[in-house]
Amino acid sequence: MLKEFREFAMKGNVVDLAVAVIIGAAFGAIVTSLVGDIIMPIIGAITGGLDFSNYFTGLSKAVSATNLADAKKQGAVLAWGSFLTLTLNFLIVAFVLFMVVRFMNQFKRKDEAKPAEPPKPSDEVVLLTEIRDLLKKS
Repeated sequence: MLKEFREFAMKGNVVDLAVAVIIGAAFGAIVTSLVGDIIMPIIGAITGGLDFSNYFTGLSKAVSATNLADAKKQGAVLAWGSFLTLTLNFLIVAFVLFMVVRFMNQFKRKDEAKPAEPPKPSDEVVLLTEIRDLLKKS
């Protein structure tokens, strides 16, 4: 079994997976910080400090608290505000990434050189093409 794992690891699958997980975790931390520390405060300032994360619906009659943390202690709650907040965060990040990729694609297109026009065929080639076309018709 150890030999099989060694062969599996030597193929690069485990190393590639480990690198992808590390890069994904680092990217996740950066995105979380970007959304939580930079983008959401700006949106909060625009919307007047509106925060959906504390919105919930109690599923039990025993739930009488006004904030989510206390309501969870009292009984079952449907924390739809947290879901809404995470969905908004996702949409914001997706939009920002879309804009970055769009900008990069436009920048890339400007740098690409237009292909040169093919050279004009010589008189001999034009004549041979006409002869070939005439022979096909007859």
